[in-house]
Amino acid sequence: MQEDLITIGELAAATRLSLKALRLYGDRGLLPPARTDPRTGIRRYRPAQVERARRIALLRAIGMPLALIATVLDAPGAEPAALLAAYWREQESAHTARRDAVGYAREVLTGRSPTMDEIAEREVAEQKVLFTRRHVTAANLPAFLASSTELLLAHLRETGACLSGPIFAVFDGLVGEDSDGPVEVCAPTRDAVGPAGQIGVRIEPAHREAYLTRTKSQAGFAAMAAAHDAVGAWLTRRGYARSASNREVYYPNWATAGPDEHVADIAVPFHPA
Repeated sequence: MQEDLITIGELAAATRLSLKALRLYGDRGLLPPARTDPRTGIRRYRPAQVERARRIALLRAIGMPLALIATVLDAPGAEPAALLAAYWREQESAHTARRDAVGYAREVLTGRSPTMDEIAEREVAEQKVLFTRRHVTAANLPAFLASSTELLLAHLRETGACLSGPIFAVFDGLVGEDSDGPVEVCAPTRDAVGPAGQIGVRIEPAHREAYLTRTKSQAGFAAMAAAHDAVGAWLTRRGYARSASNREVYYPNWATAGPDEHVADIAVPFHPA
């Protein structure tokens, strides 16, 4: 019995997708024709492919890349919904970062510099740290910080070790839309613990650093970027040279703090003049 197939035109009419889009999806392996005439190149599809085409269009409407759409549609069971939720969390995070960055960019363009009158100095002792490191853009930074923190804490628990200070992130390069760090998340400990998988162990040297405290309401991406700039400008005005990369120190109340509670520091190690 010959299988009933529909033409690409009929598929376009059923889904309201253009012929160009359907050809693109076919060429990318998302919606391959059930049969292509070797002489004329005419593409024909199974009627069941109408629903897959509609789902592709739906996911494209929220901006999902074609490569991820293939993964979502081909995932089993409840995984497609979970993948969609994860994708949307990343998009919301990226949108928040861009929205905050607009306010900071406006301040810079109008010549208003971030305040520097609350920047202080402190000595930081040598400490052993567990760390994990990755290249991440601004959109992926929150998820990386959260997953890395959990990874490091889990390793401490498994080895019977304890934190000896707040977790911090070292930014060895700018993190933005087009710049991806890298970023190193560190967990200090005094206990005997070795590396494992993605986790390394190193000694963080003693140093003097300039720092600016941040409340929960000041912990958005743009506000933190402004704080990094402020501390850097403070060092420049005093003629101090950086001795290590910028870092962000995160205190244990980060997740539960109210808007006016101190949750983080922006710090930059330096060589005193």
